[in-house]
Amino acid sequence: MNRMPGKLSSRAAAHAIYTKGTFVLQSIKQLYGDKLGASDGEIGQVKDFYFDDQNWAVRYVVADTGSWLPGRQVLISPHAFGSLHQAGKVLRVNLTRKQIENSPPIESHKPVSRQYEEEYYRYYGWPFYWQGSALWGMSGFPILELPAKPLPGEPAAASGPQPKRADAHLRSTQAVNGYHLQASDGTIGHVCDFMMDDESWAIRQLVIKTGHRLSGREVQIPSSKVDRISWDESKVFVNLTKEAILQAPACDDASVGAAPKEAR
Repeated sequence: MNRMPGKLSSRAAAHAIYTKGTFVLQSIKQLYGDKLGASDGEIGQVKDFYFDDQNWAVRYVVADTGSWLPGRQVLISPHAFGSLHQAGKVLRVNLTRKQIENSPPIESHKPVSRQYEEEYYRYYGWPFYWQGSALWGMSGFPILELPAKPLPGEPAAASGPQPKRADAHLRSTQAVNGYHLQASDGTIGHVCDFMMDDESWAIRQLVIKTGHRLSGREVQIPSSKVDRISWDESKVFVNLTKEAILQAPACDDASVGAAPKEAR
């Protein structure tokens, strides 16, 4: 996300870790409950994040709209955000309430299919993130510019060749939170947070609580070390030993201007 340089709010600074001037890592857990605002009014608050479990990019923010749009999920793509670090306590999106209300509906608790994603992206006029070799299709970052504004209820016309339809592989950060970590030599700790690159929206680190749930130590391990996620077993399998995880950098050891050392 190519954003203009500026100062972070005190709240945002408290929830972010700077790393070598290349990107900022944002705690996903600290974003739950933040208010969401359209260009013409509030739309609800952050309820969840859906990430792609193949390349660990957050694809949607799930909004809790309260009584405004009951019974349906409201998904907001990173394409709609100007920046995660905005003044005040409301995350603004470059959409109107009417655009969001008229977007393709999906019922609550229903999985997000690729067919739905195609309809969603055509409606807003955004490029398909699954079409291309980069993290966001043809780019490593979601587009910042204002999206095309189709007429209410009228989807934007598709452009270019139709992509091959495949499973979306989208998972909930809220659901994975609490999953046990399966090292190469046994189970150790559980997932308690995710650290996201604030420009590309890629999850770079998993925060793991080792030891007791209340008094354990929190460490960070790279998402690149994840081998697979087992939804049936509620486990995250990693290519690390238990000792390597125990020696991983603690969250409170990560200082401003220093990147967390990678577990090996």
